[in-house]
Amino acid sequence: MFVTLKQLQTLFPRAPQAGLTAFAAQAPDLFPRFGLTGGAHRIPYFLAQIAHESAGLTCTEERLSYSAERLMAVWPGRFPTLAAARACAGQPEKLAALVYAGRMGNGPVESGDGWRYRGRGYLQITGRANYQALCAPTGIDLIADPDRAAAPDGALAVACAFWQGHGLNALSDKGDFAAVTRRINGGVIGLEDRRNWLAKVERVLG
Repeated sequence: MFVTLKQLQTLFPRAPQAGLTAFAAQAPDLFPRFGLTGGAHRIPYFLAQIAHESAGLTCTEERLSYSAERLMAVWPGRFPTLAAARACAGQPEKLAALVYAGRMGNGPVESGDGWRYRGRGYLQITGRANYQALCAPTGIDLIADPDRAAAPDGALAVACAFWQGHGLNALSDKGDFAAVTRRINGGVIGLEDRRNWLAKVERVLG
């Protein structure tokens, strides 16, 4: 089972046309290559999950321009006071450098890794270690050119490689959509929206 451009346009009507065209062209090679054609649930689960993570393929780069109040809600340990939060409010690069420093393979704040390897792509991969792990399977040097993870010529390959590398094909075969969500998200945040996407995917694909 493959996904046609018409089906993608029906599923993701607000997504950039260049991204949908690239997706439709690449899927016949990438889906079998990364095992997505091996089970009935794999492609529907994949499409539903990337739809949620990228807001219908419209957001392929992490949005980090938060208000001070939102920073306190998202990272209460980092920003316990309004004064601390205001120092990073509306400053995406400064925020990413701070909150992602020393984690996920990133260097210290001054390395710039937090911003360089911020969330990108259809599954919002984050952190130098995750970018590094996907270089070999995709054949893309994501360390030197991390923007490729969000670009039409790289986003689908990165998402497929992440999916296979995290055992999501086998997990999909069990029919446990919540377990797939936990593997991606670390919890079940947005599960209702993900299920709504899954229902739409199943309707469109028939």
